Formats: sequence, C-alpha cells, structure tokens
Amino acid sequence: MVADQFSHISEWVFDLDNTLYPPSVRLFDQIEQRMTDWVMRELGVSRDKANHLRQTYWRDHGTTLAGLMREHDVDPAPYLTEVHDISFDALEPDPALAARIKSLPGRRIVYTNGSAPYAERVLEARGLSGLFDAIYGVEHADFHPKPDRAAFEAVFARDGITPRQAAMFEDDPRNLAVPHDLGMRTVHVAPDAVPAQHIHHHTHDLAGFLSHLTS
Repeated sequence: MVADQFSHISEWVFDLDNTLYPPSVRLFDQIEQRMTDWVMRELGVSRDKANHLRQTYWRDHGTTLAGLMREHDVDPAPYLTEVHDISFDALEPDPALAARIKSLPGRRIVYTNGSAPYAERVLEARGLSGLFDAIYGVEHADFHPKPDRAAFEAVFARDGITPRQAAMFEDDPRNLAVPHDLGMRTVHVAPDAVPAQHIHHHTHDLAGFLSHLTS
C-alpha cells in the first residue's frame, strides 16, 4: 500500500505553483507575461528576445530570476514584487485538499521558487491559509532557486527538516532530484508522469493521493 511507504514521514514539503492548485487554471501564464514585460523594459529588448531569455534562463539557471541575477546583476526584490502582482480570480477554494493537508501528521511547509508573500496570497485564494507551519520563498534561500542543492539545503536547515523523515510534493521533476538524493520521499504532481529514478510516486490529483495516506 502507498500509505506504508509514508509511515515514517513526519515532515511534508509542498511546492506551490501548479502543485497546490491545478495547472489548468493557468495562473502562471500571468507571471510569465509579467516576466516578459519586465525583461523587455529593463533590458531594452524585443518581446521575442525577452521571451527567449525568460525561457533560456529558466532552463539553464532554474528560474528566470536566477538567470537575470547572474547575467545582468538584477535586484531580485522589486522584480519579485512586480511579476507576482497578478489576479487570483482564477483560483477557487479546495475544501477537499484543505482537509487532507490538515490531516497529515507532523510538520507541513510550503517551499516555492516564488516569494513568500505571493505564496500567502495563493494559499488564501485556495482556502489553505493556516494549514502550514511555515512558508518559504526563494528569498529564504538567498535567491538560489530550486533545483540548486544549495537552495534546498538553506531552506531545510532553516526549518530543521530531517530529509529521511520528509516527503516532497512538486510539479517540476527537476526539483525532485535533490530531495531524492537527500533521502526524501518524492511525489511528482502533474497531469503526466515522467519516468525517472528520483521520482517515487506520481499523481495528477493531490487531494486524492493524500487521501490514501490519511484515511
């Protein structure tokens, strides 16, 4: 049974975007648009070039912000504020998911490559506020992004996580490699499975998956 493979877990780490809400709401489309607009304005490039840089930096550096910081010495704080200034109207409360998260035994945290204030607004819109013991953004890892090992180590040290007693839920398969190497149970949350040795489980329905662990 799946539950048996989580019987030792007392620390639960959740990504935010496209993990604690379904990718079908396309919330991140707004952020990508604002990223592109920011790159166009601040770097003085065309929209096509800005889109290319946004995608290339995400691929090569883990996040667009990480690439901008390394290649252009960008100040991350105003960038994060601007790109996360979006509408949350597409998000709806999810009582079933809230109930399942609430029933998880032990410590529950959110760890996102976005900012913590942005994460708090997403959780509020999803009806998940107050369910987590801590919320960590990229700022808590000195702006090192997942999938960098240094990012995970910084956040996990800050929170006091013991990886071998923890599970990681994440939509980006790249971001499960380090947690797996650290000894965590890894769950890929996405519409389509990605076969990989560092992924223990896959689900397209987070609430449904958690129901097997808490029923």
